Amino acid sequence: MFPLVANLHGRRVVVVGAGRVGVDKAKTLLECGALVTMIAERVLAPLPEGLDQVLLRSYENGDLKGAMLVVAATASVTANDDIVREANERGILLNVVDDQTRSSFYFTANYRDGDVLVSVSTAGASPALAQWVRARVAQALPKNLAPVARRLREERSKLHEAGESTERRPWSQRVSELVDEFGDNENSLARD
Repeated sequence: MFPLVANLHGRRVVVVGAGRVGVDKAKTLLECGALVTMIAERVLAPLPEGLDQVLLRSYENGDLKGAMLVVAATASVTANDDIVREANERGILLNVVDDQTRSSFYFTANYRDGDVLVSVSTAGASPALAQWVRARVAQALPKNLAPVARRLREERSKLHEAGESTERRPWSQRVSELVDEFGDNENSLARD
């Protein structure tokens, strides 16, 4: 497996199945700015707000046209077979929620603080283990990484605008300084 962070903002994705798992996957994709189409014969869990399209019917060949990725979250082996076939024919990234062997990508357990994203994967072996590791990572990290990332983005942009390289700079030292600075600001705000 190759870990990858994909920009789904404004990209069409399809989730087939509107049970708890399908709805959870749709929510995750919506949070990334994807244009989510849900296809399901029956809605078994409350649908999230912001869906681009809801088709209350069974999956049909051609439903994946123009999609960047698809999630097959159905209980139908036949429907999943058809979704896998079309996704493979079209070269679309595919997650079959209950069959890692036919998936070309897996969802990860994520910890996010602004632009800082830490993802944990077990390559589909155990979502529970990935969530357990994510929780431990979240506990270990400082809670002020979002402003640190914003400041570093600003500093790197200024260097680029000035025509300077950002390579070979002591970024690790700068990160530590900013984590301490923003941590002190949070602590002083809490005391005031």
